[in-house]
Amino acid sequence: MVFWVFGYGSLVWNPGFEFDEKIIGYIKDYKRVFDLACIDHRGTPENPARTLTLEQEEGAICWGAAYCVRGTPERERAAMEYLEHRECEYDQKTLVNFYKEENSIEPALTGVIVFTSTPDKEVNKYYLGPAPLEDMARQIATAVGPCGNNRDYIFMLEKALFNIGHEEEMVIELANEVRKVLDLLENGISRDNKLLGAAPHIVLKSHIPSLELQPLPEAIATDS
Repeated sequence: MVFWVFGYGSLVWNPGFEFDEKIIGYIKDYKRVFDLACIDHRGTPENPARTLTLEQEEGAICWGAAYCVRGTPERERAAMEYLEHRECEYDQKTLVNFYKEENSIEPALTGVIVFTSTPDKEVNKYYLGPAPLEDMARQIATAVGPCGNNRDYIFMLEKALFNIGHEEEMVIELANEVRKVLDLLENGISRDNKLLGAAPHIVLKSHIPSLELQPLPEAIATDS
C-alpha cells in the first residue's frame, strides 16, 4: 500500500504524521490563497484565522512538499485519519500531478492527494473568499487559537518557502503587511500604556466581523 499527499501550507514544515519519503516539487494550475477560515487551530469562531487553500489558475505553479506513506492498510488509514482531522475545514480531496524542478514536462508522481476547499460560501461555510491586503493582514495579525497565533502561521510559511528555495511574492507581501500591523499595534499600545499607566498585558482584538461558525466535531488541536 502507498499513497502520496501534497503539502502547501503547514504540512511543508510540520507534517505531523509518520512518512517514508519527502520530495520537494510543485503542482500546476493552482495558486495559494489565504481565503479559508480556521476556527479551532489558529483562530476561534469569534475571531477566525486566515489560512491557506488553493485556487485554480491556468499557468500557475504551487511549490511545496509531497509525502509518501508506505506499508500496511492500517498505517495508511492512520495517516489519512490524522490528515482528515487536521484539515477539517477543507471539503475536497483532489488528485493532482506532482512535478520536480528538473522535469517540468513529465510528472514525477501522479494521483497525489491535495486538500482544498470549494471556493463557494454556500458549499463550504469556512470559505472566506478574497479580501483587501490590509484587511487580511489585520485579521492574521490579531487571530489566536489553541495552536497559537495566526501571524506565526504566515511567518513560518514564509520561512519554509525560503528554506526550500522557492519564496513566493504574495506570501512575502502579506507577511510584511502583517509586520506593519503588529508594529502599529505595539507602538499604539506602548504609547497608551505610558499615558494611562495601563497594565502591559493587553489582548488584541481584530476589527474583522465575527463569523457565525461552530467548531467541527472531533477537531484536534494541531497545526493547520
